[in-house]
Amino acid sequence: MTKVVKLDRDNPDMNLIDEAAAILLNGGLVAFPTETVYGIGANSLNPDAVAKIFVAKGRPQDNPLILHIAEFQDLFKYAKNVSNDSLKLAHQFWPGPLTMIFEKSDIVPSINTAGMNTVAIRMPSNKIAHTLIKRAGVPVSAPSANLSGKPSPTDASHVISDLYGRVDMIIDGGSCDVGVESTVVDMTGEIPTILRPGGITKEMIMDVVGSVDVDPVVYKKPSLDVKPKSPGMKYKHYSPDAEVYIVKGNIGDVIKKIQELTEFQLNNGKKVGIMATEQTCEKYRNGEVLVVGNREKPETIAKNLFRCLREFDKKGVDVVYAEGFDYDEIGLAIMNRLEKAAGYREINA
Repeated sequence: MTKVVKLDRDNPDMNLIDEAAAILLNGGLVAFPTETVYGIGANSLNPDAVAKIFVAKGRPQDNPLILHIAEFQDLFKYAKNVSNDSLKLAHQFWPGPLTMIFEKSDIVPSINTAGMNTVAIRMPSNKIAHTLIKRAGVPVSAPSANLSGKPSPTDASHVISDLYGRVDMIIDGGSCDVGVESTVVDMTGEIPTILRPGGITKEMIMDVVGSVDVDPVVYKKPSLDVKPKSPGMKYKHYSPDAEVYIVKGNIGDVIKKIQELTEFQLNNGKKVGIMATEQTCEKYRNGEVLVVGNREKPETIAKNLFRCLREFDKKGVDVVYAEGFDYDEIGLAIMNRLEKAAGYREINA
């Protein structure tokens, strides 16, 4: 039976935190909030415990996990050849939604890294997550706390829907602030390379270290032959039950195109969802319209993206038409997640 507990994110009950830490140290699974999305955590140093994550999520074994730490010096326990640029980024963005990839130390079990010699590490800023990891005294491997392929959970209700009965404890710490998973940057090459965009943007990283590359897989459908260094690089992710289509172009043309497509689907007996913004929602006459955020405040779109995708499932829609967004700043992370949710189905208005 899964125990569900509610914690104040700013002043968590330490008795419950210690109970969760004990579960981790005894080889169990705990789902907990971070500033990005909810994670399903296990003791990284216990291969049998980590293996339970893959079973609970239905996650492919070649999809590597992120180690979460609470103390800066722990980076040097689990990573080798930490560069000066890595230290600059850590000092600027840790704790926070930035994951960096390093050569792994021998102490890290290979089940975390899909057998590769690299390891992904981050330090969450969410107080519940940070305190839990610190009290456990071990790194915590924690992918998103959802069934593999489904939209990531940004609220405890999403975790309960997907993983109740599959984990030992679920900590309800309210809604996540960022709403999309951490930015993942490969630090093993000469130039830092973004493998997964997130709340820490390319522009923010460039301000700290100068040159930054973006892996081509961020912009296009990945090959099934790729061996992923980072979560989110290979498999279909973030998908609701409905078919999702992104409609791109001038926003006026996009609205007109979505209205035409909605009429066509409704006439064919389909239930249609429309992912709109505060600026456009009143333009749509038909369909189940959900407001994902404000175009002038794209961080609101990132925060609500997965919530909207899950809400469409609750409404039982057959097709979702989503307005496209710009690829700059956090828009890159938004479009990366939307494209994966859509299976790269796009329509030009």
